[in-house]
Amino acid sequence: MARDLSRYDPVWREAEPYMRARKNDVHIPLSFGWAQRLLDHYEDADRDICSLAILLHDIGWYSIDMDQIINEGFRGENFLQSDVRYLHESEGVRLGTEVLRATGWGETIIAAVCEIIDGHDTRPSPHHLNDSIVRDADKLWRFSVTGVAIACDWMDMTPHEYARRLRDQFDKLETEMGRNFAIAELKVTEKELQLHVI
Repeated sequence: MARDLSRYDPVWREAEPYMRARKNDVHIPLSFGWAQRLLDHYEDADRDICSLAILLHDIGWYSIDMDQIINEGFRGENFLQSDVRYLHESEGVRLGTEVLRATGWGETIIAAVCEIIDGHDTRPSPHHLNDSIVRDADKLWRFSVTGVAIACDWMDMTPHEYARRLRDQFDKLETEMGRNFAIAELKVTEKELQLHVI
């Protein structure tokens, strides 16, 4: 079902300057699309909260040096619990609050969105369905051709190595539809990138 998502356009415009870090101008729109697909299957989730949270979840990377992002946030032991991961979440809350206030969203929505942003990478478990939707949408883009092409460089891996790593991550998705989407998307990606050969 086609939905009018233009209500979020002012937020996109306000947040756009913060999307110029870490390929977020590619990652965030793709993740936003995955969130919409997930929301079509989970009608109990709040579309505004999930859509705003996925749109703003990674803008905090803007405040961190790119070399530090890659070297500390994507490589090394236990990189998912690195200081820069926590910093991008807290900066995401700060910047996201500014963006949402500037675009007229109320404090109740802002609090719910920021609760998701704060900990979306580092928190071991989701708080609720909205949180699960955002966390899955954040991960699903990785399984696409674009996600593999970008993330394999962040992780210092070949596309084949990164795709093999992704095969071990289906169970990290928190919704049944998220897992189904990931499995189907990775099959397409492996075929398109000829990963059965190279």
